[in-house]
Amino acid sequence: VQLVESGGGLVQPGGSLRLSCAASGFTFIACDMRWYRQAPGKGREFVARISDTGGSTYYLDSVKGRFTISRDNAKKMVYLQMNSLKREDTAVYYCNTFTNGINYWGQGTQVTVSS
Repeated sequence: VQLVESGGGLVQPGGSLRLSCAASGFTFIACDMRWYRQAPGKGREFVARISDTGGSTYYLDSVKGRFTISRDNAKKMVYLQMNSLKREDTAVYYCNTFTNGINYWGQGTQVTVSS
């Protein structure tokens, strides 16, 4: 199983970024996918989840209305569109899936929101 995130960077408050996660090595269409984040000095927290078909999504309350998770099952990709970014969104963002009884993580991509 391999999860590779990309798309992070430095953005000003109020700006937007789109994170991508390329998945391989497992039955992508059968798995829910998640984004987590970890801010400096804090634990890893759930951000968003999308069901295997893409028909259901779930979000951390503080990102509802600003972030959108989506997936392309043909390309085995998961995305996180982040709008109206705030300084408190600064973190390393991780792609995640749980399959065959194992939790898998990508290497993470840094998002820094600063002026």
